[in-house]
Amino acid sequence: MTVKAETVAVTIVTHNSELYVRRCLESVLSQDGPSLDIVVVDNASHDATCSIMERYQKQVRLIYNQENVGFPAAQNQAIQATSSDWVLVLNPDVLLTQGFITSLVKKGNLNASIGTVCGKLLRAGPGLSIPIERRLDSAGIYFTPTFRHFDRGMHELDGEEFNEPAFVFGSTAAAALYRRQMIQDVSIEGEFFDEEFFLYREDADLSWRAQLMGWKCLYFPEAVGYHVRRVFPDSRRELPALINLHSVKNRFLMRLKNVTGPLYMRNFLTVTARDLAILGYCLSIEQTSLKAFISVVKSMRRTWSKRRIIQQKRKVSDAYLRSWFRFSPAVIPVDLNSLPDPHAAAVARGTSSVLQVPARRANQSRLPQL
Repeated sequence: MTVKAETVAVTIVTHNSELYVRRCLESVLSQDGPSLDIVVVDNASHDATCSIMERYQKQVRLIYNQENVGFPAAQNQAIQATSSDWVLVLNPDVLLTQGFITSLVKKGNLNASIGTVCGKLLRAGPGLSIPIERRLDSAGIYFTPTFRHFDRGMHELDGEEFNEPAFVFGSTAAAALYRRQMIQDVSIEGEFFDEEFFLYREDADLSWRAQLMGWKCLYFPEAVGYHVRRVFPDSRRELPALINLHSVKNRFLMRLKNVTGPLYMRNFLTVTARDLAILGYCLSIEQTSLKAFISVVKSMRRTWSKRRIIQQKRKVSDAYLRSWFRFSPAVIPVDLNSLPDPHAAAVARGTSSVLQVPARRANQSRLPQL
């Protein structure tokens, strides 16, 4: 009997990515393992990005948008152009080390409940150079009781606590491998990433939705990539107003779609305090983001329709969800040689099944990450 080989697609969205896209593509093309269906969607770049990509037109499928439709819409466009078993969503400012894709696919196939697999992302230097110092960019994402999300390990030196496989809440979309069955299951009205987000937080929103529907995210640290990080929780004043506006808007859209009643009531005081701080910050300092609140109101009907679909497809308990929302990163340690169903473990053991790794408290910046 012949076993069908796993197929893998790599989807990349570019927008004025001339500084990084060549090294990114070279690292993808040099991967071992299965042949890759590489799709690059360009969001109306006006630098040398397109001319650089033309050099790879025999190895890569190129799609050019006449306008910037946003990261979620362009990624959906790329994903819909593929039919592979797995899809690696990749930023053009990420460099993959050898074996990255093969490792993630193998680990994802260990358990049918794994919908997302992520590796260890380390901080890259200028032009995607590899620094001598190994400092974390992301080892998965986690949520706090104020419904803020952070990249696990960001800014920290690479250490033992990040060298063990574990189930994490979700993955940054800078480099995340998604199972096709999960893509089809969690898509809402044909959208895997919510196109209303345009940019920022779409990966956290997707992670929350996937958790609700019973899909798990596995972190595998032996798959290593390097990422040029340009947006930090404490850098709001240095960011374009458009990014900050979408950050505010998407915080509320994400919550409206995904939060369950018991989880919201349990964290009502901390969440409300955070919301008031955000409103005050926008009124006093970041007035350009006030339009975000108008956008949320205008999209309320569509958002509520998406919420109904998501909550109807929910498969996990309140106890399981509650266990993930902590001020320090929550993980479920896992032995890959005897991989359990993490949801079953959580139901059997309650919130204690989600354990904390030794790590510093998430950085609470003076300027709010809205």
